[in-house]
Amino acid sequence: MTEYGRSPGSEPWRPDDPLYGDQEWDGGRAAHGQGPYEAQQHPHAQDPYAQDPYAQQQYQTQYQQQPYDQQGHDPQQYAAGHQDPYGSAPQDPYGHQAPPPQYPQQTQYPQQQTQYDSQGWDTGHQQQAAPYTPPYEPYGYQPEQPYGAPQDGYGTPEAYPPPQPPGRRTAPEPQAGPDWDPDAPHEETHPFFTGADDPGRPGRDEDDDEPGDEPRGTRGGERRGKGKKKSRNGCACLVVALVLVGGVGGAGYYGYQFWQDQFGAPVDYTGMGTGPQVEVEVPKGALGYDIANLLKKQGVVKSVDAFVSAQNANPRGKSIQAGVYLLNKQMSAANAVKMMLDPKSQNALVIPEGTRNNKVYEMIDQRLGLKEGTTKQVAKTHAESLGLPDWASDNPNIKDPLEGFLYPAAYPVAKGSKPEAALKRMVARADEEYGKLGLAASAKKLGLSSPMQLITVASLVQVEGKYKHDFDKVARVVYNRLEPDNSETVGRLEFDSTINYIKGESTLDVGGVDDLRKIDDPYNTYNIKGLPLGPISNPGADALHSAMNPTPGPWYYFVSINEDKTLFAVTNEEHNRNRAEYEEERKNGQ
Repeated sequence: MTEYGRSPGSEPWRPDDPLYGDQEWDGGRAAHGQGPYEAQQHPHAQDPYAQDPYAQQQYQTQYQQQPYDQQGHDPQQYAAGHQDPYGSAPQDPYGHQAPPPQYPQQTQYPQQQTQYDSQGWDTGHQQQAAPYTPPYEPYGYQPEQPYGAPQDGYGTPEAYPPPQPPGRRTAPEPQAGPDWDPDAPHEETHPFFTGADDPGRPGRDEDDDEPGDEPRGTRGGERRGKGKKKSRNGCACLVVALVLVGGVGGAGYYGYQFWQDQFGAPVDYTGMGTGPQVEVEVPKGALGYDIANLLKKQGVVKSVDAFVSAQNANPRGKSIQAGVYLLNKQMSAANAVKMMLDPKSQNALVIPEGTRNNKVYEMIDQRLGLKEGTTKQVAKTHAESLGLPDWASDNPNIKDPLEGFLYPAAYPVAKGSKPEAALKRMVARADEEYGKLGLAASAKKLGLSSPMQLITVASLVQVEGKYKHDFDKVARVVYNRLEPDNSETVGRLEFDSTINYIKGESTLDVGGVDDLRKIDDPYNTYNIKGLPLGPISNPGADALHSAMNPTPGPWYYFVSINEDKTLFAVTNEEHNRNRAEYEEERKNGQ
């Protein structure tokens, strides 16, 4: 059914319903026009629909709007039990029900009883639901309208035309098209295409019109001015051409620069450069680009990329170490790499293993061009601010708090720098190296009271041991002599190196033992028992390792005959025989 004739729903009647049964349509009003209850209550009721043609028209229209609800519904029962849902069916003021109009007798069909809830029709009235059985009408049936009443547009066949088979379908009539031919040539009239200017456009000359042109806004063919129209097309083309040429040229220039930066060879000098030489300090941890920037800043190379490329091309290029280098200006990058790999070009300040602090101070003064004693005075007055570790001795009788902490290595000490910077760098390196070794644990294992004493032992091994392959045995001699109950030295070291440290000398003939014992100094190992107050040199890594790992043995004495021969002894008599051999070797060597 359509949306307009849709009802809340229908249910079949049950046999026990009092209205269940066949309702024949024979034109009778009581049997067929009304329900059984209405027929009994109003046997003589008049038919208002027969008297009122408009009500009859509305009644008939209602059935026409229900084309799909025609089976099994009696319009007479519907009229008796329901008010018209749209309020169109008039009511008799005396309560009589109107009989339905007479219809041609139709073929009888089984009736379907539908129970309508009063709430399904929102009419504002609460009435009892009644069965409703509309007549069966063929498709397109239109009841006759009395008195020439207008036909219902929704009830005509034209409103709902039946579907046609494909062969009988007709195409819709084409609508009227535009009143112009799209294939016909079109004449441009816009000023941009015709050359005519807008009279209101700013800057337009009045004599721009060609002779014969009629300006817009003139009347009767009148012209506003005379003369020839000024042509601007050539100027415009020239401007466009210049812009294009400039853009292409600029893009080409920047494109070439980009290609040159990305794929071209980097700019570089040629040859070995020119003098005078410049000093370049390479800090620790500097990489290729860091070094290249330093060299470019000093004028050694022309570009960073040139140096990095040359460094990568050299098999040993990545082995450039921190330090100070003397290089020429305007060198090719490849030659700069080669010179930096040559040890002769390195201008670092090298501190040899076992060097005393007094010698280091002199080297720094010479390097910086300072007056002799300048660096030593700085070390004495600024020792606490140079970065010494917490466990360093603060004994006031110690000769130099920095002794043993100017670690032997190569340092970049550039001209123009200050001595404090060089000393801080050396102390920091010693603190770093000592931290790696775990001196505190090793000192405790060896019976020493502090890491400072372990460094002191290493400084003695560094000076007393002439050759590194003897360091382990020399370290054992030191620890054996430190035993207070030993019968050979009774806890004294008796090293000549300590006498040389006190005197600031370096000689093998320090004098007789009786004279040496008379020297009153806390560093005089001929007079005191145990270790001196502090280190007597700056030991290197080998001496430190031997001091921490001495070779087991009973030796108390040793003497080096030559590089390949060092004699160790347990007793003093044996040691005296070894000394005689040493003296014989010296005489033969002269």
